[in-house]
Amino acid sequence: MRAPPPSRRLVSAAPATLLLRLLLLAGAADAAPPLVGVSAQDEAYFAPQVIACRDGSGSFPRSRLNDGYCDCADGTDEPGTSACPEGKFYCRNIGDTPRLLFSSFVNDKICDCCDGSDEYESGIHCQNTCRNIKDSAKADDGGGELSGTHLAATNIFTSKHTIDIEDLIQKLRGLRMALVIELGLVVCIFAFCLARRRTRTRRRQYILKR
Repeated sequence: MRAPPPSRRLVSAAPATLLLRLLLLAGAADAAPPLVGVSAQDEAYFAPQVIACRDGSGSFPRSRLNDGYCDCADGTDEPGTSACPEGKFYCRNIGDTPRLLFSSFVNDKICDCCDGSDEYESGIHCQNTCRNIKDSAKADDGGGELSGTHLAATNIFTSKHTIDIEDLIQKLRGLRMALVIELGLVVCIFAFCLARRRTRTRRRQYILKR
């Protein structure tokens, strides 16, 4: 049997090569890493080529997602960077309790997420300290099933910890405002006393001249 001409072999090989490339591209798409700072439930929100800011202030192309520049006032476009003051970073903490961080905590050389995902560009290595809550609960219960009370207590503790931090920040802001107001009152009182003293001095000088 004669071998097919070289031209026929090239033609028959082309579809196979094309199919191989498509399979590689599909595999690469499936293996693409998750969006940094975004929960799995929110990934669909960032899928379109044009994404709306959550506060309705505008929109931005997907190419500007996590590019280090703040396009939305609420930080929608920068969930994985510290570019937006109002941004929030989502720690997936697989096996443990997910957590939301202020964007200022991202890449600050301090490991805040137990999975270390918040320090992906800071140059430091964060060990994954996430623990499996379900396994830990089983160990505490002597190998029994995870109790709803234990899981609820864990969630309440985490939520309370986050609320306490935000409450502390609000209190610090309020304290700073109170200090500014008190300082302003002190300055006004001092100016009033100084003006009154000058007025008395002028009256005395006027009486002495007479």
